[in-house]
Amino acid sequence: MKRPPAAARETAGPPLNIVYNCCMAINATQKDRKSLSLQAYERLRADILTCSILPGEQIAQASLAEKYQLGTTPVREALQRLAQEGLVRAIPRFGYEVSPITLADVEEMYELRAVIEPDAARLAAQRATRQQLDAILASADFSYTYGDHPSYTRFLGLNTAFHSTIASASGNRRLAELVASVLDELLRVFHLGLDLKDSADEMRSQHLELAEACAARDAQRAAELALAEIESSRARVMAALQQQFSTRGELSPVERR
Repeated sequence: MKRPPAAARETAGPPLNIVYNCCMAINATQKDRKSLSLQAYERLRADILTCSILPGEQIAQASLAEKYQLGTTPVREALQRLAQEGLVRAIPRFGYEVSPITLADVEEMYELRAVIEPDAARLAAQRATRQQLDAILASADFSYTYGDHPSYTRFLGLNTAFHSTIASASGNRRLAELVASVLDELLRVFHLGLDLKDSADEMRSQHLELAEACAARDAQRAAELALAEIESSRARVMAALQQQFSTRGELSPVERR
């Protein structure tokens, strides 16, 4: 078989090592872009959930890019992802705003908590294994420092873990997923509620009592304590929303829908 002429060999295409290196460079660029987009998403989501950026506040891509020292493309992709999650919404000819907290939504979430979490606690007391009960007890003792916002974030992460541990011990996977989803949706208002007054000791006691009722397999008391904690949290959050945003008839970030 004859070899092709030298000219044909030279024009047949770039050497394989050059093609490989180009592909690797493209992949690296795509990974870097994905990493920057993830950074923008995580930082912006954290600022929204902790109310560092308040509900109803308008935000522009350029200002966020400058704040986070990231390009506008990662910020735009982060905003699009957060819009899909319902945490921000687009404003024509401006940019985005953080989705307002509506009093109706908060009421609905607390009504849902009052229905599902007492049952989760009751079922956990009845069904949990000894290992699961030990995990509930171990996860109950935590607190925060009033006025220290980073400690709020740590506290609320442990709070979600505690209530999710109880819900998982109920033996009902769908119930556990629903509890976790509701708690995640309420994170923003939980942050506001912690700033109203120092309730650290009260909340720690509530968690310890609930864990002890589960461990004692006192299903009725566990359900009652879970409901009492929810009502206490609701009162604290609603008072915080009124105090934070209802001022002199101004347009409030908390909508009354």
